[in-house]
Amino acid sequence: MGAVAYAPKVVTIWEGFKAWFRDNGVEFDFILYSNYERQVEAQFDGTIALAWNSPLAWVRADRMARARGQQVRALAMRDSDCDLTSVLVTRADAAGGAGSLAALAGKVIGFGAIDSPQANLIPLDHLRQNGMLAWTNFEARRFDVLGGKHGDHIGGERDAALALMAGEIDAAWMIDSNHMAFSREGVLPAGATRIVARTAPFDHCNFTVSPGAPEEQIARIGPLLMAMSWDDPEVRPLLELEGLRAWVPGRTSGYDALVRATDDERFYTREGAILANDYRY
Repeated sequence: MGAVAYAPKVVTIWEGFKAWFRDNGVEFDFILYSNYERQVEAQFDGTIALAWNSPLAWVRADRMARARGQQVRALAMRDSDCDLTSVLVTRADAAGGAGSLAALAGKVIGFGAIDSPQANLIPLDHLRQNGMLAWTNFEARRFDVLGGKHGDHIGGERDAALALMAGEIDAAWMIDSNHMAFSREGVLPAGATRIVARTAPFDHCNFTVSPGAPEEQIARIGPLLMAMSWDDPEVRPLLELEGLRAWVPGRTSGYDALVRATDDERFYTREGAILANDYRY
């Protein structure tokens, strides 16, 4: 399996899963990648049979597979990957009562990293669907952190939140869970911000099965994941580290807005080639 090393805890997480799978009769190992682009490419050269992919990595893998007459599939995802939203936040004391999208016309809106689904691509799509285009209706300021990690590190969202409170930007996008986390941390003090827009629900990561993966082994991994119980004292620490209470069957219906944004922002071609000129990973 491939996974991206977006934080030190990733090693602990997958070492734990490796031991658990082996204890349950499935030989399992993992390779860590510095970025999702390399990981997705490894799904097509026989290196990895399975990848823990970001939603944007799924979009690329699906496009590359279709272009080759092949198929990838979403095996499983966390319960916490389903039906998420991102929010556009302003300061509660913003001059001019910037409490709506219309009031942000001509203002500076902050986004996460260029490759962040939740803090850049999907928010840009939401604004576009509401008649607001970057550099036409508002100025976009992107907080690029750790390109290639697809926003998993949340650093760009935190930097945007800090810039908002410092008065450097007029609004900032972030996933809803980070908005709450930043409030707990004091980055966004209680009562200091308000939400002026929210995206439609979308999904996040999934286990993506590579073309040509050994079906007998994959067929065993899915049921094992679904059988992991929060009430099992051996399993619960692994679930807590990976941020879920239960695994659910993979689905791809929650990626529609991201697929549209990938095209509109010219991030990937229909064949999965990288188009974004200022993307560094």
